[in-house]
Amino acid sequence: MMKRILITGASRGIGRAIAQKLAAPDVTLLLHGRDTVALAETCKLIRSNCANVVKLIHDLATEKGVMDLISQVGSEPLNVLVNNAGIAVVKPFREITLEEWNQTVGVNVTAPFLLMQSFAGQMPPGSSIVNILSVAAKTAFPNWSAYCMSKFALEGLSQSIRHELREHCIRVINIYPAATNTEIWDDVTGDWPREKMISAEQVGDTVAYALSRPADVAIENITLSNAAGNL
Repeated sequence: MMKRILITGASRGIGRAIAQKLAAPDVTLLLHGRDTVALAETCKLIRSNCANVVKLIHDLATEKGVMDLISQVGSEPLNVLVNNAGIAVVKPFREITLEEWNQTVGVNVTAPFLLMQSFAGQMPPGSSIVNILSVAAKTAFPNWSAYCMSKFALEGLSQSIRHELREHCIRVINIYPAATNTEIWDDVTGDWPREKMISAEQVGDTVAYALSRPADVAIENITLSNAAGNL
C-alpha cells in the first residue's frame, strides 16, 4: 500500500536527511521548503528511490503560506507528518524585533499546530506525527530566548495533542536533538565547534528508526546528543 509522507523544511539539513532515510518505492514524499534550488536538489537525491516526489514551496511564517500548503497537499490521507521546518533568531532578547518574534512563532509553533489540526483527522490508525524539537525545548540558553520560547511551546502543544490522538492510534514522536551541524549555524555569530555537533544524518536515522517500530509501539521522546557532552 502506498504511503504519503509530508516533511516540512526539507530543502537541506535535517529535513533533507529525513527525506533520504524515508524514501522508498512504496512512498510518495511531499517535501516542503522555501529555497527552490535547495529543494530541487533534495528531490534529485531521492527521486530514484521513491514512488513519487511532490515539491511544496510555501512560506510557513504566514497563515496564507500554511493554508496554501495544506491546500496543495489535498485531502488524501497522510501516513506520516514530520514537522521539521524551523527558524532561529539568536540575539539578546532586548534586540529581537517584533517581526522576528512573529516569524519565529509562525514557523516554529503556528505552522505545526495548523498542520497537525488539518491532517490528523484524516490520518489512519498506525500513522505518526514527528515533531523535530530541540534540547532547547527543555533547557534555556542565553540569547536563544525566541527559539527556546517556540520550542517550549511546541513541546507543550505536542504533548497535549499526543494524549488526544492516542484513542485514534496515531503516534506523536518528539525528537530532541542537541546542536546539529547544519546551515542554521552559518548565520549564528560566535565560534561554534561544528565538529562536536551531531550530524543531520544521525537525526534522520533516529526518525526512521522510531517510524519503523510496529504500529502498536510508541517511541515517544528521543533525545540525541554527543556522547562527549553537549556544547
